[in-house]
Amino acid sequence: MMENKLDQEWYEGDVEETSGDYSFTEYDLTAAPNDFNIKTIYDFIESGVMEIPNFQRNYVWDLKRASKLVESIIIGLPVPQIFLFEKSRNKFLVIDGQQRLMTIYYFIKKRFPKRDKRAFIGRVFDKIKGIPDDILFNNTYFDNFNLYLPSDVPNQRNVLNGLNYSTLGDDYKTMFELRTIRNVIIKQNIPPGDDSSIYEIFNRLNSGGMNLKPQEIRSSLYASRFYDLLYKLNQDERWRKLLGTEEDIHLKDIEILLRAFALLIEGYKTYRPSMLRFLNNFSKKNSNIEQEKIEYLEKLFDAFLERCEGLDIKAFSSRKGKFNISMFEAIFASVCEDAFKNKNTEVSPIDNSKLKILKEDQEFFDASQSETASKKNVIKRVERAKAILLG
Repeated sequence: MMENKLDQEWYEGDVEETSGDYSFTEYDLTAAPNDFNIKTIYDFIESGVMEIPNFQRNYVWDLKRASKLVESIIIGLPVPQIFLFEKSRNKFLVIDGQQRLMTIYYFIKKRFPKRDKRAFIGRVFDKIKGIPDDILFNNTYFDNFNLYLPSDVPNQRNVLNGLNYSTLGDDYKTMFELRTIRNVIIKQNIPPGDDSSIYEIFNRLNSGGMNLKPQEIRSSLYASRFYDLLYKLNQDERWRKLLGTEEDIHLKDIEILLRAFALLIEGYKTYRPSMLRFLNNFSKKNSNIEQEKIEYLEKLFDAFLERCEGLDIKAFSSRKGKFNISMFEAIFASVCEDAFKNKNTEVSPIDNSKLKILKEDQEFFDASQSETASKKNVIKRVERAKAILLG
């Protein structure tokens, strides 16, 4: 039975953020304020121009708080600004403001999500970038969004209480639709091409107080068919058995697969730190990967898992018993290298006795324990793995 290690790390050999290859980075950013009216904001969400990251998508506001936002918009009270990160032309990732945006979206839809169904609704939204009518108008998942605005003054009723988007009346509805909210669009100019500032921006600006891991942000920033493949492979029972844990809520298991494929596809000798930038650039480069290559990589990973079926249950674990990321990616890149170069799925065999020798090899051990994301140690691990496993 797989162990669910919620209170301790189930892996090691990961120093993406703390290795010696870290350096202070200065950014040149553009922050452009734009005042969009409510109807435009709704259209942007509906069309996918504004993309709400999957790690933000769970809606947490109650009906009273959501109603207060709608009331504030109608009567002209200021609403906190929205922060967006420009992914590409006319494509923006929401950094801060998800609850406000989704309140607007739900109010215009005239439906309010039930609390115990919000995780499911979030997954649906993530998958198809919207909510289909058979879920939206299913009372199992949603209630009607009628404003809940009880009056604090006895015998004095709030005229908006109980109304919805359709019953607001022309005047209130027009006021609601034409009110504007300031949206600050942030674009990274320098360094070009790596989008690395999004990690700093999100964790410093986001008002939700979430401390996100790099892969949580990366998975939203570079959502693609390649990432769909990683999610699919991550659910393979044979892979889960090798990891020895349930799916990681912070996507560390997805990151492990990403690192392994990045070293294989880019070539370990081309690696340059930091690991964070290496994975970002690889993700961006493969965001438009061909379907034919996706299918090939799936078959290649299947062949790799078949080679692992006779291995010890802790095949990729260190002496401490934890899954070692540095060890796994080196072995994966080594045994899959020839197959990848020759565009076939003839993954090299993995022998238990040779794997034991590799784990006890002092050079491999040293390169797997400190400064594991340095260029020298990445190359050293793969070359020792090739020498021992394939020799």
